[in-house]
Parts: sequence; structure tokens; C-alpha cells
Amino acid sequence: MILKSLCLFSQNVRKNRTLTNIILENKKYFDILFIQEPLWLFTCTILSSSGEKGDKIVGAPNYPNWITFSRFLLNGYNYPRVLIYINKQLIHLCFSLIKGVFDHRDINCFSFFNNGCILFIVLIMDRNFNIRDRE
Repeated sequence: MILKSLCLFSQNVRKNRTLTNIILENKKYFDILFIQEPLWLFTCTILSSSGEKGDKIVGAPNYPNWITFSRFLLNGYNYPRVLIYINKQLIHLCFSLIKGVFDHRDINCFSFFNNGCILFIVLIMDRNFNIRDRE
């Protein structure tokens, strides 16, 4: 199947769980969601060879309709500030997170295949954006 267009949505959720859930539930008809300042939360504990209590797993909210792409969490204080959700209906396009080009928590780059071509999309969080600048 050849994709002729993509429907994209971008939102700064300011670590708001309710807003993130609303977007993931109501934007099902979009192909790709770009989320800035996503919420990172404790999801579970897994067995660990380094301690009795195990290791805590932290992640972004997951939804059945979406595949999540983000930079690897380096530590508890350096969470990525950009996150990409891909609609599962596009799984045949073989999306892949590109880690070797940009290594920054404000930048997310991914690629996918369409009609024999490799396409790239880069999400950069603009920390200096102010709505008053657009007026």
C-alpha cells in the first residue's frame, strides 16, 4: 500500500496526564502525534540482579491504537521532552527511530518506507516558543 499523505498533530501537553489521555483517545484518525513535554511515570518493577527491590520501569502512557517512539531514558532526571505516537494502522511502513543523527532530549528523528523511498521526520521541541510571538 502506498501512502499519499500523512495527517499529523502536534501538542505541548506540559506533563498533563489528562490532556495526554484526551489526545490519545480523540485523535485516532491522525497518523502521527507529536507530543512535547510528555508525562513520564512509573509503570512497574522488574526483577534485578543488583537489588532485592528490583528496578523501576518508567515510561510514557501507552494506548492500544498507538506505537510510541522516544529517545532512550538515560537517567531519572534526563527524560526526553519529545515523543512520537504512530497510528498502528501504519505499521506496514516500517517506522524506525534514528538514534545516531541527533542525541538530544529535545529532538526526535524517525524514518519510514513508502513506495520504495526512505522518508525522515524530525521533531524538535522549541523551548522559546511563545504564543504572543505569533500575533
